[in-house]
Amino acid sequence: MNSWAIETRGLTRQFDKKIAVDNLDLTVNSGEFFGFLGPNGAGKSTTINMLVGLLRPTKGTALIDGIDMWEEPLAAKARIGVLPEGMQLYQRLTAREYIRFAGTMYGVPKAEVAQRTEELLDLLTLTDDADKLIIDYSHGMRKKTALAAAVIHAPRVLFLDEPFEGIDAISGRIIRDVLGRLREHGTTIFFSSHILEVVERLCTRVAVIANGRLVAQGSMEELRYQAETGEETTLEELFLRAVGASSDLEAEGRLSWLR
Repeated sequence: MNSWAIETRGLTRQFDKKIAVDNLDLTVNSGEFFGFLGPNGAGKSTTINMLVGLLRPTKGTALIDGIDMWEEPLAAKARIGVLPEGMQLYQRLTAREYIRFAGTMYGVPKAEVAQRTEELLDLLTLTDDADKLIIDYSHGMRKKTALAAAVIHAPRVLFLDEPFEGIDAISGRIIRDVLGRLREHGTTIFFSSHILEVVERLCTRVAVIANGRLVAQGSMEELRYQAETGEETTLEELFLRAVGASSDLEAEGRLSWLR
């Protein structure tokens, strides 16, 4: 047995003639906070959907804790939690009902479901609104509810797709604190975001995908070494180099009415 929480071998997904993910080989160590980056349309969400069992690969394998997601889907899915970018919550349930439902579906004992639900509601500052319907929640409240449902069973691997998008600073701080506590207890976090400053601050290792292919992978120090840059190089600069973005990204002179 190896220590990889996530492993892909030749993972590929093709839609008609377009190859969205092309022969992806990726490994994530247990306990890592792993950042997964790429431009819009690079294949990030497609990769995550294959890893969590929502989209079948055209070829290749995706392993969670050494378990093939598509050969043993129930065993693999029992080990993961997912906070997707497009949250699809049962809006006619309250937050308390929804979180308890998630815990029950993951097989958490009834008494523990009740206790964990109340602790999560308190930690995520949702207790006062716990009996309101989710349809009446703000975006940030829905995101915190979805996070609570994703972690109530103490997953071995947590997938996060844009967890900080559209939320305020207070909610963002709370979510970061929850993620930190999960890592302390051994959860591996697979994190996709366009907010590079957050990725740079939180992640222990980063992979960059462009046009469906892995173009860079490693810690910040390793990425700087690979790119032959100095210690002050930001993740944004490394990212732009890795995806082959034009160095001429300034807006000056390009809008006739702003000259």
